[in-house]
Amino acid sequence: MKMKALTVAMAAAMAMSGNAIAQDGFSFSGYARYGATYQANEDSLYVGPAGEVNGRSAGRLGNEYNGGEFQFDYNTTAASGARWKVGVMLDHWAAYDWYSSGDVNLKKAFAAGTGIFASQPDMTVWAGRDFHQRPQTNLMDYFWMTHDGQGGGFDNLDLGGAKMNLGFVGQVDCSHPDPDVNGHGCHGNDSGVYAITSKLHSIEVGAATVDFYANYGFTSEAIDTDDAGMASSAYQLAANVKMAGHSLVVRYSDNAQDSVFDLKEDYSALFVHMEGGFGFSERSGMDYGIGYQSVDADDDAEDRVNYNVVVRPHISWDDTHSTWLEAGYSVVDYDEGSKNSAWKLTLSQNMAVGPHTWSRPMLRFYATVGNADNKNDGTDLDTLTLGAMWEAWW
Repeated sequence: MKMKALTVAMAAAMAMSGNAIAQDGFSFSGYARYGATYQANEDSLYVGPAGEVNGRSAGRLGNEYNGGEFQFDYNTTAASGARWKVGVMLDHWAAYDWYSSGDVNLKKAFAAGTGIFASQPDMTVWAGRDFHQRPQTNLMDYFWMTHDGQGGGFDNLDLGGAKMNLGFVGQVDCSHPDPDVNGHGCHGNDSGVYAITSKLHSIEVGAATVDFYANYGFTSEAIDTDDAGMASSAYQLAANVKMAGHSLVVRYSDNAQDSVFDLKEDYSALFVHMEGGFGFSERSGMDYGIGYQSVDADDDAEDRVNYNVVVRPHISWDDTHSTWLEAGYSVVDYDEGSKNSAWKLTLSQNMAVGPHTWSRPMLRFYATVGNADNKNDGTDLDTLTLGAMWEAWW
C-alpha cells in the first residue's frame, strides 16, 4: 500500500471518534486502551527522561497509561437538509497527565449543525463542551496543541482554496472546593481563562497541504493575574505541512507551551517535529518521529531543550497477525545543569481486525526494556516490563 494512502486512511479512522455527522439515529464512538503491565524490576514502569516536553519522547508503544473516551451521539436531519448532532462523551484516564485526574469526566456535551447555510454545505457550527484543536504526534502521543473547553464556533468555512475554523472557548474549572481532595474529574464551569482559536487549513501548494494556526489566550476581568502569578495573555503560531505521507510541524508559543490556557509569565516554547512512514513492501514498512522543543522559562533552571527520535519498523504476517519493534531515544539538555537521557525498546506481537497498522480493535502482547539516566537529579532508572492490552477507536 502506498504510504500516502496509509496516512489518509489512518487519519480517517482516528476521526471516527470525533464529531463527524453520522446517519440519523444514535451512534456510539470513542477511543480506549486497557491492559496490565508487569514490572520486572524495582525502578520504573514507564520510560522517559526527567523534564521531557515532547510527550512520550522515548516512544509510546508499551509505554502508555490505561484509559478511554466513550461518546454517545444523537444525529438527525432537518427538513432543510441540515444535519444536526447532540453529543456527550465521558472519559477516564488513569494518570494525571490526561487532564481528568483519574476520575470519570464529562469531556463533551455539545450540539452541532452542518449545512445550516446553503452556501456553505460543509460548514459546521457548534456550541458546548467539546474536544477542541488537539493535533497530535503519532509515535510520541503528544498533543502539541490543545484547547479542549466549552464555548462555540465554526469549522470548515470554505473561503475558496482554503477552509477556516474559528472558536471561542473557556477552560473548564477542574479545581475542587476542598484543596485536599484529589482524583476528581473536570465537571465545573469556566475557570476564567479563555482562548480565541483559529485554523486556516486544506491549502494545497503543489503536492503539499498546508495548515496554519493562530491562537490567543486571556483571562476575564474577575482574575487578578498579578495575585495569581499568571500572564495576562498568551499566543501561539504554528504551521503544519503534509506531503506524501510525511508531516512537518513548527509551533511557537509565547507565555504558553501546548495551550494558550497556560498563561505562564516570561515563558516561551519552540516545537519542531517531523513524522511519517515508508513502505518497504505491501506488508512491511517503518514509521518514524523526530522532535525538538526548546523551553525558555522565567526560572533559568527550567530552560532546556528536548530532542528525540522514535522509529517503529513493522510487518504484517497475514490479515490478523503483525509484529512491531519500536526504538526510541530522548535527551533533555538543561541550560543550567546536566543532560537527562532515556532509551526504550519494545517488541509487540499484535492481533487485529485487519492487516494495516491502523486496523483496530487490536490485541497486543509486548515486552519493553529501557533506561532513564537523569544526570540533573542523579537518578538512574531501569525499566523491564511485560504487558497485554487492547486498543481501539471506533
